[in-house]
Amino acid sequence: MRILIAEDEVATAKALQVLLKKNNYSVDIVHNGNDAWDYISTSLYDAIVLDIMMPGKSGIEVLKLLRQKQIKTPVLMLTAKAELEDRIAGLDAGADDYLPKPFAAGELIARVKALLRRSDQYTDAALQVGNVVLDQSRYEIAVGGNTMRLTNKEYQLLELFARHPGVVFSSDHLMEKIWGWDSESDIGVVWTHIGFIRKKLRTLQADVEIRTIRGVGYALEVK
Repeated sequence: MRILIAEDEVATAKALQVLLKKNNYSVDIVHNGNDAWDYISTSLYDAIVLDIMMPGKSGIEVLKLLRQKQIKTPVLMLTAKAELEDRIAGLDAGADDYLPKPFAAGELIARVKALLRRSDQYTDAALQVGNVVLDQSRYEIAVGGNTMRLTNKEYQLLELFARHPGVVFSSDHLMEKIWGWDSESDIGVVWTHIGFIRKKLRTLQADVEIRTIRGVGYALEVK
């Protein structure tokens, strides 16, 4: 799943990025409200962490634009301000949750997970397609009694495919969705990671495969 962090404190933003990536989320970070809105209006996110006080557009202004455009992505407001009026302003503008600084890392992760459970795309911890079960708590795939661990990017790719079986994703879409705008990786990493996943599916004798749709992209299909 992909998360946007809009936080003007660079060190805090990087720390959050590292924390969320360790929990197998794909993360983009921006440091002002104008960039936040640019990213939100041109990309799809599963959750957004917004600081209220940012250069350019404030977090509240970005949030109001989100809801005016009928974008229903769950939003966690993150700020040093803890006054009641700030919490009310954020919630009135359409925020789903509010977390004042300083905060514990575990609480942030718990709140993000809670936001994602409310989203339309949430499914149970065990996501199944064909005879393959994707364990979203252990980051493993299983066929029968045999399991294999997935790397961070492998997990994110397979989760995306498993949530949308039969849907064709282009390499560019996968690159943006999983690696993000700011990635320095070459688009070849998409093919490489799909190759790793295919090998693990074959090893487990899965009845699903990631097919290459020539000239278009990739799709997960049951054999």
